[in-house]
Amino acid sequence: MSLALVHSRAQVGVTAPAVSVETHLANGLPHLTLVGLPETTVKESKDRVRSAIVNSGLDYPARRITQSLAPADLPKDGGRYDLAIALGILAANGQVPVATLSDIECLGELALSGALRSVQGVLPAALAARDAGRAIVVPRENAEEASLASGLVVYAVSHLRELVEHLSGQSPLSPYSANGLLLQSRPYPDLSEVQGQLAAKRALLVAAAGAHNLLFTGPPGTGKTLLASRLPGLLPPLDEHEALEVAAIQSVSGHKPLTSWPQRPFRHPHHSASGPALVGGGSRPRPGEITLAHHGVLFLDELPEFERRVLEVLREPLESGEIVIARARDKVRFPARFQLVAAMNPCPCGYLGDPTGRCRCSPDQVQRYRNKLSGPLLDRIDLHLTVARESTVLTHQPSGESSDSVAQVVAATRELQQKRQGCANAFLDLASLRRYCALSPTDQAWLEGACERLTLSLRAAHRLLKVARTLADLEQAEGIARTHLAEALQYRPGS
Repeated sequence: MSLALVHSRAQVGVTAPAVSVETHLANGLPHLTLVGLPETTVKESKDRVRSAIVNSGLDYPARRITQSLAPADLPKDGGRYDLAIALGILAANGQVPVATLSDIECLGELALSGALRSVQGVLPAALAARDAGRAIVVPRENAEEASLASGLVVYAVSHLRELVEHLSGQSPLSPYSANGLLLQSRPYPDLSEVQGQLAAKRALLVAAAGAHNLLFTGPPGTGKTLLASRLPGLLPPLDEHEALEVAAIQSVSGHKPLTSWPQRPFRHPHHSASGPALVGGGSRPRPGEITLAHHGVLFLDELPEFERRVLEVLREPLESGEIVIARARDKVRFPARFQLVAAMNPCPCGYLGDPTGRCRCSPDQVQRYRNKLSGPLLDRIDLHLTVARESTVLTHQPSGESSDSVAQVVAATRELQQKRQGCANAFLDLASLRRYCALSPTDQAWLEGACERLTLSLRAAHRLLKVARTLADLEQAEGIARTHLAEALQYRPGS
């Protein structure tokens, strides 16, 4: 048969749209033509494929070869199509049964020797292949990553010849077995190692229990970074769906998802990071820090030292949970449901309000420093806490509750929220807010008066209600009481 079809997958953001590699052999001068918007790396595959077929001891047809990568309007780049292109030529030439290709999808870059090299973005392709009801053929180095998609048949191949013999029935391959991926213990530092700072630890508990954003303000050396690094260890474990989303993002970013499977990410970009570094971008859009923090924590230390235009890009994903990168041809959507934790000094020198009186900043300098942060961004941060300097006691003895004991309280509170509304309190929409955060008439009047005195925006008032709902959940209370509102107000500075 002179016509063959091989299934493969492209990479667009964190999705893997289907690509069909159609091959036709015709009489004429030997030549290979690739159509379907192939980029330079795909066009170069014709030389890699020819050498790989010949060096594998297989017959490269001396005919006119036309290959179409459909859909034709989807740009194709990378070496991920090499294996599908080679199989299409071999199947059209009768060296591989065409019928064996209908139930498999192929990914892999070919070396000139015929060996298969690993490619990026295998996990999204594996998940898409599973949903399509097909098995997947990947380089052996990518097999363990592909096996994260439970219920998927994975064939790990090291050489083109090996796959041809499998499809021809000469030497069938067994599906790859990962021998069970063990859940790794949490590598996060323990909360008990933080001395003192009871109010800050309470704020961490509230933030973890309701998925709230948090801002620590205080002089240098008070433990703001130390506290922020403990937050991931307080959060509930990822479920399978969330873990696969995190691993898929790491896969398309060129990271190895198995090194942190299935843990929540903790991203800590430097304050010199650019807008594209946070958001993502490039001619071929790649995830930025906020997407790499999906289902985890994004920690921004020295918050006012970031460029203001860089910080402003956080506003939309903090509300919507995704980031959209627009290009001339199309738009790419990246998930960005992260928890923001930030830290800052109260003034340029850092010692405003310190009992020692070390601060020499003028009121104008302090105001310019704080004006680097816009009101709309601060509105989106639920908990604002001032971290005071503790007494200097050099001890290595653990103090207070451990991360494990606090995590148990957080897990029970999150489970309560999931059963009641299907999401953490921080993600309640307006309708759910009215339903689950209803107040008595007297409490509502009291809260409205407090918001007026503090000149809080409506968004800030809604976020205050969500924090109060979390405080009630921590006490397993049915409704929001005045005490919960009062504590929530302590975490919300006035305008």
